[in-house]
Amino acid sequence: MGLLILTNHNVYAQYEKFTSVREVFKTGNAKEVSAYLDQSIEMRIDGNIDSYSKAQAEFVLRDFFKKHPPTEVSIVHARELPQKNLHFAICRYQSNSERYNLLVRMKEINGQNLITELTFDK
Repeated sequence: MGLLILTNHNVYAQYEKFTSVREVFKTGNAKEVSAYLDQSIEMRIDGNIDSYSKAQAEFVLRDFFKKHPPTEVSIVHARELPQKNLHFAICRYQSNSERYNLLVRMKEINGQNLITELTFDK
């Protein structure tokens, strides 16, 4: 008896958009992450929310990665809203014994998918 495996191409494509983002978060290198950031970004870390320029966001991420270096980053769910050119993923960000839910929201801008919002919640 054979095994039939059905895949949903749309689901795979949604996750594929975030594969490189997940990989760059796994490095814990804020400079590399900043290559995926829009010119302005909204970030929320443990309930503290603010808007930052790309350069400021890189500095905030550098500080976060220093205090909470990644040991594992995995995609839990990804979704696309094509009518708004929005893509988002819910990820698990593990740092030693700490675990964060990481929300990454991207928007297609000039043909590039750029991060417009990041949320780290314990």
